[in-house]
Amino acid sequence: MLNELRAQNFKSWPDTGSIQLAPLTGLFGTNSSGKTAILQLLLMLKQTVEARDRQQILALGDERSDIALGRFRDLLHKGEDRPNLNLSIGWTLRNNLEILDPEGEPDRLLFSIPQLNFEVDIEEKDPLKVVRQFAYQFKQDDRACRFGMELNSTSEPQNSLKYNLIAEGYEVRRFRGRVWPLPAPIKNYGFPDKVNNYYQNASFLSDLVLAFEECFKNIYYLGPLREYPRRNYAWSGDRPVDVGSRGEFTIAAILASRWRDRESSIEKDIAQKLREIGLIYDFKIEAIQSDRGSYQVWVRRSPNTPEVLITDVGFGVSQILPVLVLCYYVPEGSTIILEHPEIHLHPFAQAGLADVFIDVINRRKVQIILESHSEHLLRRLQRRIAEEVFSHEQTCLYFCQLDDRGQSHLQSLQLDEFGNIMNWPQDFFGDEMGELAAKTEAEMRRRMEAKV
Repeated sequence: MLNELRAQNFKSWPDTGSIQLAPLTGLFGTNSSGKTAILQLLLMLKQTVEARDRQQILALGDERSDIALGRFRDLLHKGEDRPNLNLSIGWTLRNNLEILDPEGEPDRLLFSIPQLNFEVDIEEKDPLKVVRQFAYQFKQDDRACRFGMELNSTSEPQNSLKYNLIAEGYEVRRFRGRVWPLPAPIKNYGFPDKVNNYYQNASFLSDLVLAFEECFKNIYYLGPLREYPRRNYAWSGDRPVDVGSRGEFTIAAILASRWRDRESSIEKDIAQKLREIGLIYDFKIEAIQSDRGSYQVWVRRSPNTPEVLITDVGFGVSQILPVLVLCYYVPEGSTIILEHPEIHLHPFAQAGLADVFIDVINRRKVQIILESHSEHLLRRLQRRIAEEVFSHEQTCLYFCQLDDRGQSHLQSLQLDEFGNIMNWPQDFFGDEMGELAAKTEAEMRRRMEAKV
């Protein structure tokens, strides 16, 4: 699970400060206030991990990617003169990372690591992006350990870059012979292969890199714009990794789950949740021509209404279906990033989404990080905390706002054990009292004029 995130000089954020992440983390605020940028930071790192090019420092994406961020300089906060991007992230591992002592007795543990922190400093030296430094940090007993690489001060971009190894809290010893500098890191977080050629007890460094990659491979994303429902769906028998950033693999994911485990299909969970939030009574997926992999999705609005195709009911059903499927389809312990999961939903259904998230967090240990404008979702979450269905300690909420200089600022919302927000921002969901007062004033004026 992700625990902490920070970015400096990233888009509208000169410095996000330390963003604490919980099983349920919610980002609220006005349009263009910087909420999406925080999610893009995580998605950019995920794209980088999954990129095939080992020399690509940051995978900024293109029209085929989940996100496309343009050039490196487009990422940098315009109010800063320095061309550096600083990122850091902390996470808890699913199981302790146990590293054996390369020089000790067999099975002797060198480190047992429950949590890791990673930080990187990336600079543009036109036209190149350069990793100035990266490091992994963790605590072992009373020791603070830190391992990474830093750019040699004599390096120049036009020549081959040279790096020094960072090793704090454990002595890493070189083989005898001439002291050679290291080549550039792999992407922005990996040690080059020559580390093992130069150092006799540094093989464990690759375990830190693998832990970083596993963290981001277990992050799944659903964007705010989802595909229109179809009358026919094709499935070739493949098992998709997720539902796709636009929900394009939603039906394929359901079918793959059905054939993987006939006794425990996620269809039951999804049908129940759709019923609980009042959208439809039930749904089913039927083959048109099983030998050709063609399927249709049928739904019933209520127990006494006939079945119709998903294209013939309200648009909200097809928009929430990818959210539900993703929550119950990803492996337990995964992290899900959602942009506006409530889009196209009635207020009652928006509130019901909070119950879906609470269920998958408590039952499947899934972490949810979402961006939302839904007051109804937040109110249901507050209610469930008051009812002790969910804990305020499992929740981190933030309000983003943009100042007149184009800088984003983050306000942590203080949530007590009864679900109350103790520092409710002004105009959090608009000026409700102002609208009511203005409506009442206009009504009184018109009534007075009618009497004249």
